[in-house]
Amino acid sequence: MATEPSRFPSVPELLVLKLLSEREMYGYEIVQAIALRTAQVLEPGEGLIYPLLRGLEIGGALKSRSKEINGRSRVYYSLTGKGKKRLDALAAHWSKLNGAVETVMTGGSYAV
Repeated sequence: MATEPSRFPSVPELLVLKLLSEREMYGYEIVQAIALRTAQVLEPGEGLIYPLLRGLEIGGALKSRSKEINGRSRVYYSLTGKGKKRLDALAAHWSKLNGAVETVMTGGSYAV
């Protein structure tokens, strides 16, 4: 996983990293948090989030630990230093991209 974001950053990756920058969470908790915080505008399935978590962990952006809660084992994820740098890069790129799209949507000038 490169530190530089692609031209079109992954929204799920950005959201997962942001949530995990606040506290450690387990996969299904992340799915629920995204849906709740976006008022169900975004409802990523577990089939999207779990592979993303695994890829981020393999890439060194996340670390995980198993924790038993009420007799059930859950895998909790947290951000690493590399993950924090990735989040910062994605967030900056997202802000720039969002501003550019907003300019087009509000009728910016054309090059002649």
